[in-house]
Amino acid sequence: MNRRQLLAAAAATTLAAPRLSLAQAYGPGSKTLRFVPESDATVQDPHWTTATVTRNHGYLVYDTLYAQADDFSISPQMVEGHAISADGLQWDITLREGMTFHDGEPVRAQDVVASIQRFSKRDAFAAELMLATDELSVVSDRVFRFRLKKKFPLLPAALGKTGTSMPAIMPERLAKTDAFTRVSEVIGSGPFKYNKAEHVEGSLAVYDRFAAYRPRTGGGVGFTAGPKVVHFDRIEWRVIPDPATAAGALSNGEVDWWQQPTLDLMPMVLRNRNYTSMIQDVSGNLGCLRFNHLLPPFNNPAIRQAALAAISQTDCMQAVAGSDPSMWKANVGPFPPGTPLANEVGVEAVSSPRDYAKVKAALAAAGYKNEPVVMIVAGDYPQQAAMGIVAADAMQRAGFNMDLQTLDWGTVVQRRAKKDDPRNGGWNIFVTNLTGTNNFDPASHLGLRGNGARAWFGWPEAPKLEELRQAWFDAPDMAAQKKIGEDIQRQFWIDVPYVPLGVYYQPTVFTRRLTGVRSGFPQFYDVRWV
Repeated sequence: MNRRQLLAAAAATTLAAPRLSLAQAYGPGSKTLRFVPESDATVQDPHWTTATVTRNHGYLVYDTLYAQADDFSISPQMVEGHAISADGLQWDITLREGMTFHDGEPVRAQDVVASIQRFSKRDAFAAELMLATDELSVVSDRVFRFRLKKKFPLLPAALGKTGTSMPAIMPERLAKTDAFTRVSEVIGSGPFKYNKAEHVEGSLAVYDRFAAYRPRTGGGVGFTAGPKVVHFDRIEWRVIPDPATAAGALSNGEVDWWQQPTLDLMPMVLRNRNYTSMIQDVSGNLGCLRFNHLLPPFNNPAIRQAALAAISQTDCMQAVAGSDPSMWKANVGPFPPGTPLANEVGVEAVSSPRDYAKVKAALAAAGYKNEPVVMIVAGDYPQQAAMGIVAADAMQRAGFNMDLQTLDWGTVVQRRAKKDDPRNGGWNIFVTNLTGTNNFDPASHLGLRGNGARAWFGWPEAPKLEELRQAWFDAPDMAAQKKIGEDIQRQFWIDVPYVPLGVYYQPTVFTRRLTGVRSGFPQFYDVRWV
């Protein structure tokens, strides 16, 4: 019996078990919501890390100046409004009245300015905004000002982005912490307070309702936008790494919501009609086969193009999510389907039939010398492991000399940062997934950067991609952004900074007694008992 069969058998047993008496203490009317997160938020500074679990923690504790609605539009959140000068170079931004931090201090423009300055040292989008800024200053306790060197129409989007890092607003005394040092306290102005006293690392995190929080009125609809109305006094994150145990806890009424059930357990979980599921991030997870551009053979763009031609997105996605077409999409480029910049330019690079003989000929013409290709894959992330195995097999068939190495994710994270030759602990390829909420535009799409040593692991030099990215920032409207998005995708197939492996959709599961679950990622306002 393999691991998946064992987990499935355990889940079947627990799903058939009767509810425990513990569930009675947490029925409708209880003011506690119990949630199984993807992992513990061991890092709690949402400026400091790009970990999605820290972002999710952040939206409990902190608030943001602007927010993103379901249609990807940006609207004010902590902001009452803004005034833009006729030349577009001055933005005066006014905060809502009555906002308070968890330590009882009022939210002031001084706090906002310090938070933006710290955040911009860790986030690529905010860094672009600050490069375009001549001065960021405090006008009064409720008003702060951007004086720009050039127009930056995406200013609200930079301050309301939903991807990591999170544009959290902190008290000035904490926001003055060096951006490369974690803050010493978890103090925000969001709807919940972090309960440090009850945090058991690797097991339990607790958040208490912040009584002084006042939701905004109006604004966009859904995702992180609009009024954040709280219906629970307490949110408990129950950290349960083992999928079968998490499935059993859900079935037994010990938890109310499981963020990331494994796809192979989903049918068994949903046989219990007390539970339902939804796809929160409709932009999905983008499979990514990332090259090391510094070393042979993938310092040669023709060999990267050959690898692109060898791999079937359909095969990769079926290995991840099975044959149900609602759970994945193939024939996609760098922008997730359904997001504003998604387009069809050049998709024949991945949609046309795979022809291994043709790839072998292309490799020979490109001068491939049968160098070993070290691909590192995380065996403890089933989706990444499945994509890696399928991609390695396709590349082997197409003439690459593959060395597939299955490691744990922690080792992959450490090893991918190395620029050494693979014989000395380096790598040629690693496989991961890029969440759609983080990578739907050029501002924060890790895989699209071509700025060499400052780029994401793989370090590609792609000056044309960088030029187009800057043009996208300067675009005056969405129509112009879409046109540049097509140009970026056209160049992407030439430079091939990575191979897109398709998009899959991660469901979340919760009791039918819950309603109001927002799209995007786990948020804990609006959610309430039916």
